[in-house]
Amino acid sequence: MKNVAQVNQYLADLSVWNVKLHNLHFNVVGPQFKSIHEYLESVYDVAFDYFDAVAETVKMAGQFPLVNSKEYAALSKIEELGQTDIPQAQVIEILLNDFKYMKDQALAIRSAASEEDHFALSNMMEDHVEYYVKQIWFIESMLK
Repeated sequence: MKNVAQVNQYLADLSVWNVKLHNLHFNVVGPQFKSIHEYLESVYDVAFDYFDAVAETVKMAGQFPLVNSKEYAALSKIEELGQTDIPQAQVIEILLNDFKYMKDQALAIRSAASEEDHFALSNMMEDHVEYYVKQIWFIESMLK
């Protein structure tokens, strides 16, 4: 796997994003609290599954995935949040931006994996991109 650094970046992003999604889940406020709270739970469940699958794919390729929270925090480009109530409109905006970022990361990894005929990783990223695109559509439809 030639793009292990890029994949470890994605792994770090998934790890930090999972924590951020929990923060949003715990701290969202507003009239749509229940639906957004439940939606966020479904998103962080998927994010954790992706985190696990990506790490296992790195290991199966004979490489070592990042496994250290300190390294995740240093490497991730996902911005963490503090301890505060987060209005539902802000949660939706944050989610939209993070989904777009994660989609771009998955697209870049898919492209690099395809170039080196790493079909398992390429196909996995195709699935991730499909999920992110659908979630972006859901969120953008809520904003109309």
